[in-house]
Amino acid sequence: MNTLALRLYGENDLRLERFPLPEITDDEILADIVTNSICMSDHKAAIQGARHKRVPDDVADHPIILGHEFCGKFLKVGKNWQHKFSVGQKYGVQPQLNIPGHEHRAPGYSFPYTGGNATRIIIPREVLELDCLLIYSGDAYYKSSIAEPVSCIVGAYRCSYHFKAGEYVHQMGIKNGGSMVILAGAGPMGLSAIDVALHGPEHRPGRLVITDIDQARLDRAAQLFPVEHAKTCGVELHYINTAGQDDPVAQIRSVNANQGFDDVMVFAPVPELIEQGSALLAYLGCLNFFAGPARSDFKAAINFYDVHYMGHHVVGSSGGNTQDLQDAMDYAAQGLITPSVMITHVGGIDSAAETTMKLPDIPGGKKLVYTHVSMPMTAITDFAARGRTEPFFAALDEICGRNNGLWCSEAENYVLTHAPRLEEDARV
Repeated sequence: MNTLALRLYGENDLRLERFPLPEITDDEILADIVTNSICMSDHKAAIQGARHKRVPDDVADHPIILGHEFCGKFLKVGKNWQHKFSVGQKYGVQPQLNIPGHEHRAPGYSFPYTGGNATRIIIPREVLELDCLLIYSGDAYYKSSIAEPVSCIVGAYRCSYHFKAGEYVHQMGIKNGGSMVILAGAGPMGLSAIDVALHGPEHRPGRLVITDIDQARLDRAAQLFPVEHAKTCGVELHYINTAGQDDPVAQIRSVNANQGFDDVMVFAPVPELIEQGSALLAYLGCLNFFAGPARSDFKAAINFYDVHYMGHHVVGSSGGNTQDLQDAMDYAAQGLITPSVMITHVGGIDSAAETTMKLPDIPGGKKLVYTHVSMPMTAITDFAARGRTEPFFAALDEICGRNNGLWCSEAENYVLTHAPRLEEDARV
């Protein structure tokens, strides 16, 4: 069976190619892909090629399929796994395999037939044996593609911890009913963090403060998650613009009865934000550095007097584990959360290469790819303008407009039904 896939051959060398897949073994699964979400890690792999830790040294001779945030359905299941998986099931893949001796090997970076920017793939034995293939029961494929970044939020909330003075038992998770502030929290990942904090079934803060220096982003966050709605979830929600403030710490503390916060999360790799976070902590407070810095020598000042006498502590995480991903998919499938708050652009597989290479220069949040269709990568906010001359985008604009400007299941169905197909046998 043929596949159409975006393959990486080396630094800045991405090629959209059609080629045959080998027959699967008894320990593999042939799968269709419907959606893939482009990640900044994809951009890093594309520009670094074999210099990237997860990309094989011989990628020039044995190219890999790029993309690790994907969802589709099973087309054929090897006989050794038919007791667990069935044709037609939807799925997601945990890319963090952590194979002993090959810890950096991962789908979307290291395999010749496994990656998200493809119409069909082969899921290898390693993914199955390590229980990294997960079943998804939701109504739309895109929700599972976005589950991987949501799982990072879930994992970050879970890796925060608290303890009582004089005791040495760590209570994992943000403090239930406590006070939490998310610094630089109105971006795409911040929106998901608000969503999980308000609607997740685990720990929930009693007071949540979101800061940013972009009023438009704060306004959008407040539109998606109104203060009044947060009250119905048992959360007192505040949005604060700290731009130009002489004393942002005092400004933030003012909405928390001039007290420190039990949980402080930093969503941008900015030293000043970490210093603010340190100053905002309450007694025994936890500072969670969520943002991933690009520089390996990234440093920031933390008040170690308060570490010693006030019990301040720092945690960080990079990605979610398999349980985090399964839970993120289940939250979306159950309608508890709205992962589409992160999606700002949608396109077909023929837009994936350019989008990946130019990703840092494209504003907005997640870029979603439908692998079986031809469609330029287009901002949801631009649907209306394109719709003046293109009925396809006019219809998408009308659908998203009825859904608070968000991507949704109805929009996905419209794309899968009406967008130009790239393969005559690829309908899903």
